[in-house]
Amino acid sequence: MKRPSVTLTSTPPDLNVQFAGALQVQALDQIEATVASITTDLANVHLDLSEVDALDTGGAWILTDLQRRLEAGGATVSISGATDERMSLLETVARHAPDTEEPEAPPRGFVAWVAAVGAATVRAWKDTLRILDFLGLTLHRLVRSLIKPRHLRPASLFTQMEEAGFKAIPIVALMGFLIGIVLAFQGATQLKQFGAEVFVVELIAISILRELGVLLTAIIVAGRSGSAFTASIGSMKVQEEIDAMRALGLDPIDVLVVPRTLALLLVLPLLAMIANFAGLVGGALMSWIDLGVSPGLFFSRLQETVGVWHLAVGLIKAPFFAFIIGVISCYQAMQVKGSSQSLGSRTTTSVVQAIFAVIFVDALFSIFFSEIGV
Repeated sequence: MKRPSVTLTSTPPDLNVQFAGALQVQALDQIEATVASITTDLANVHLDLSEVDALDTGGAWILTDLQRRLEAGGATVSISGATDERMSLLETVARHAPDTEEPEAPPRGFVAWVAAVGAATVRAWKDTLRILDFLGLTLHRLVRSLIKPRHLRPASLFTQMEEAGFKAIPIVALMGFLIGIVLAFQGATQLKQFGAEVFVVELIAISILRELGVLLTAIIVAGRSGSAFTASIGSMKVQEEIDAMRALGLDPIDVLVVPRTLALLLVLPLLAMIANFAGLVGGALMSWIDLGVSPGLFFSRLQETVGVWHLAVGLIKAPFFAFIIGVISCYQAMQVKGSSQSLGSRTTTSVVQAIFAVIFVDALFSIFFSEIGV
């Protein structure tokens, strides 16, 4: 049998489409692109099948699809040169062809908006319950590892402490130093109006020690280490390494989650201390330059007016922030579905949720300490 071919002959207002050869599935790829490109503004289209040697359901589908497409464009399509058997096949294929319906437009209006908000609320609630379940599981494994140290993996723990703690010192120190400078400069601008420049010490110290030092450190750790936790564990999920762990009888929570969470619990208070010190140094330097408050006077007044509870309030928050960041970042990693797109989406979600949760918990702590008078 001959190879299939298509010949177009235009004699306005008619277009003649001559098919020839074997219109069978195994050879349709040779004319599929040509048939798909047939469009016309002419009123009449004739499909001539007199030179067709063979026709099966694949070829019939090509012809009926072309007919339907041209008729949708406003042309009148006729078929000639086909035997009764082939016409019967064409009619059967056309009768059983799926309807091409336009996608239904999404509902609009107030009711649809309320339904969308309700669905989003339900999804958020279910996600919160799953995170709480994961938090409880992680807390159980963490406490068990502390009670029975044989479950702990020291090599993994120290590696994560180096990655999340030691390597984060430069950026945390720089952040604290710059925040101290900004607070001193902005505070000096306002306090000069009242001749109260010396109170810049309390402004800087209380702001950094109670709130900004630990909060900004936690935000940096969430963006730096939290995203790294999600990416590393998520990539293992994509490559099915976590399934391999379970097949070997290893608990992914013990192997992957506990060392990372415990590392953050240990290093975040230390990073907060570094941020506090750097912030005070930056504030003292800016106060000296802009207000003439010498470093000796700055730190002397710091000791006299700022109590140790201001430092303690900040450091008490650090372990809670660390646990939140570790749990959320590892939870999101465990939700990766096996594609790079899912991995990127979960990493972004991890950072956003961790930062939001840290700020929310910080607000709760602020209310709590205010209520008890600390």
